[in-house]
Amino acid sequence: MTDTVIRALTPSDAALFTTFQDSALVGRAAFGHRYTSTADGGEYRPEWTWVALRENTVIARAAWWAGPDDTEPVLLNWFDFAEGEAEAGAELLRRAPFDKEYELIVPVGWREDPSVRAAAEARIAAATAAGLKPLVERYRYLWTPDCPLPERPGRLVFRPEPDDAVILDVLRRVHSVTLDAHARRTIEGPGGLEAAAQEELDFFRWCPSPREWWKLAYTPDGQVAGIQVPAHNPSGPCIGFIGVVPEARGHGYGFDLLVECTRFLVEQGAESIAGATDRGNAPMAAAFARAGHRVTQERIHLV
Repeated sequence: MTDTVIRALTPSDAALFTTFQDSALVGRAAFGHRYTSTADGGEYRPEWTWVALRENTVIARAAWWAGPDDTEPVLLNWFDFAEGEAEAGAELLRRAPFDKEYELIVPVGWREDPSVRAAAEARIAAATAAGLKPLVERYRYLWTPDCPLPERPGRLVFRPEPDDAVILDVLRRVHSVTLDAHARRTIEGPGGLEAAAQEELDFFRWCPSPREWWKLAYTPDGQVAGIQVPAHNPSGPCIGFIGVVPEARGHGYGFDLLVECTRFLVEQGAESIAGATDRGNAPMAAAFARAGHRVTQERIHLV
C-alpha cells in the first residue's frame, strides 16, 4: 500500500484542501462555510492547515483557526476525513504541532438524525483516538431583527468600570460558583480561580471592540450584581460575557444582563448577535430563550 504523507499546506498548494469532498452533514461545511486562505481574503493560514495524502489525494484534513492578529492558532474548527480513513484523521491530529481545543459544529438535535449522528460521532471518535477528550456541548444562539427584543427590566444600573482590577474581582466572584465547563476546567488546573478570571479578561481584550463597553451591573442599593460585556469578535457582534455574582443569584438577573447586552449592540447598529452557553447551564439557556435568541447550532468541544 502506498504510504500516507501528512504535512502542512503551503501558500502555493492551499487549494489542495478544497479537493476533498466531505458529506457536509456536520462541521463548518454543513453551515455554508468555505475554506479560504488568508491570501485570498479568508480566515485560514496554510501553515496551520494540515492534510493526509495518499497518492496525492487528500484523505483527511484539519484547519486551525485564529483571529487576524494572532500569532498562533486559537482552536481547531475544521476536521474531516474520507470514509474508512478515521485512523488517518487521528494520525494527522497526533502529528500536527498544535495542542488546541477542537470545536465541532452540529445541527440542532443532531442525535435525532442517524446519518448526522454517525458523522459527528466518527469525528469525535477520531479526535478521541488522537488524545482529545470531550469537555462540553454548547448551544449557539443568534439574535436577528426578526427576533423579539424585550424592554429593559430596569431593575439594575449599568456603569462602565475602567479598572481591570475591579473587573477581575467580579470575574473571580462569578466563577467561584459556576456551571461553565471551560471555567471549571481552568479552576481545576494549577492556576485555579485566578487563572479562570484572567482567561475571561484576556478574551475581552482580544475582542476588537471598545474597552468602555464592559459594564458592571448594580442593584438600586449599590451592590454589584454582575457583569455584562457586549463585544465584537472577528466574526461580528456577540454576547461576550454574562455573569451574576453568587450573592445576587435567584432573582433572574441573568436575563436583565442579557437584555442590556443585546439592546446595547442593537443600538450600535448590530443586525445579528451571536451568543452561546453550555447545554447544562439551564438558567442561562432560559434567559437566552426569554430574550428572543434562537438556537441555530450545537457545538461539541474536545480538549
